[in-house]
Amino acid sequence: MSMDTSIKVLYVNPVGFPAYDQVFADMASKYKYPNTAVDVASLNPANVSPKMTDLEFRAYESLIIADTVKAARQASKDGYDAMIIGCFYDPALADAREISGETVVVAPCQASTTAALNIANSFGVIIGEPKWEDQMRTAVYEYGYRDKCAGFRDVGLRVEQFHDDPSNTKKLLETAAVDAVRVDKAESIILGCTLEVGFFEDLQTYLFDRFKAWIPVIDSSIASLKAAENAALQKKFGWKNSRMWGMSAPPEDELAKFEIFQDEYQWGNIIHVAADGS
Repeated sequence: MSMDTSIKVLYVNPVGFPAYDQVFADMASKYKYPNTAVDVASLNPANVSPKMTDLEFRAYESLIIADTVKAARQASKDGYDAMIIGCFYDPALADAREISGETVVVAPCQASTTAALNIANSFGVIIGEPKWEDQMRTAVYEYGYRDKCAGFRDVGLRVEQFHDDPSNTKKLLETAAVDAVRVDKAESIILGCTLEVGFFEDLQTYLFDRFKAWIPVIDSSIASLKAAENAALQKKFGWKNSRMWGMSAPPEDELAKFEIFQDEYQWGNIIHVAADGS
């Protein structure tokens, strides 16, 4: 008997700014599995400023933690098989997993590094600003990949600038990727921002032409989508969220007593990508 592969995934754009939602919806429509339905949602602008377009600073990130955790709680209530936190800092990942019920929660940094190491011995990460490296390196090391990380290369762009001039971004990524391979000895490349979406295929071709050897380039948005889909399918084997020791969930009676996580979470914006891609 064949396995039912119908799954439902929530891609959370973890800011109140909704303009990126369509970018991620287009990505999901193009790269999802045939029987996957994806909802792309941004956070409630009543809680998270709709004018805040990035989480490049820890101070900004601190403002979305509560809503991200509430989103995970709501994802569980709404029956999503998996949820993606769409920022390479992997904000509130452990917190969200704790309260996500049956919903598996994934995030781009962990998903991308795992994907890269399935097909290479090391990876280099291309980031926007030098500021990002400290926090991202800490995450990579925490995941246990200190010895696998060849290094970070920045291209001097803020998050919202990646798609302002795609031709210029492409050139900057090419230069950074060549240095990551030639100087840092990276065997694969990770695009360390979800807004670097759309550049990986041309960059892979460029690197092959340059080095005459295949060097995979991991798009972190796509990697997180694939991680979510695969984790959702694995739930059919019983491989779902552990609820032992550090993964223990807060008691429901205590949540009610504290009067927390009881209300329905209100999304700022949501785009539905049906299983047929529409």
